[in-house]
Amino acid sequence: MPIASLTDPIVDFAVDVVDAMGLAGVFVLMVLESACIPIPSEATMLFAGFRVAEGEYTLLAAVLVGSLANLVGSWLAYALGYFGRIDILEKHGRKLHVKKSHLEWADRWFERHGDATVFFSRMLPIIRTFISLPAGVARMPFWRFSLFTFAGCVPWVFMLTFIGKQAGEHWEDWKDSLHYVDYAVAAMIVIGIAYLLIRRRRTGQPASESP
Repeated sequence: MPIASLTDPIVDFAVDVVDAMGLAGVFVLMVLESACIPIPSEATMLFAGFRVAEGEYTLLAAVLVGSLANLVGSWLAYALGYFGRIDILEKHGRKLHVKKSHLEWADRWFERHGDATVFFSRMLPIIRTFISLPAGVARMPFWRFSLFTFAGCVPWVFMLTFIGKQAGEHWEDWKDSLHYVDYAVAAMIVIGIAYLLIRRRRTGQPASESP
């Protein structure tokens, strides 16, 4: 619950923007959310769905705008990773504890599993916000990245908007319930990082070199 209280101002901000700007507000917020700025898409698209129920715009328009905005925001994060790799990671990676072997592992991972990783991560809270950055670092082909990003965004955006539409005036109850999904994903990330760190200490190898 303390985490929820910290995110409430961000949620209120997202709702106010959509309320004031309509679909233009949805576009701006979803671009930011996909560009590594953690504005919860749950609040944006659930409230957009509520507006759909009120006849402000159609379900198709809201889903299309939200998905395209996510794609544009993903391009920004992808470009940051793609063009920042040489200037930041390869030149100064040691200062950030990023080794050449880490970058090579990321390259191999996205070469083998990049399509599925980008597609399914777009339907996971928290992870969906940041996945474009490592995809850019790994130099995943841009057209494949764009295709699977958009394909993964559509189901997530549709689900949230549809729930907001069906919930009507109770959309805020749904929004608050989705906080627990965020908590579960965050806990899984922390557990995964802890596991990799422990395994690294035991084996004496970089965690990222393990399978």
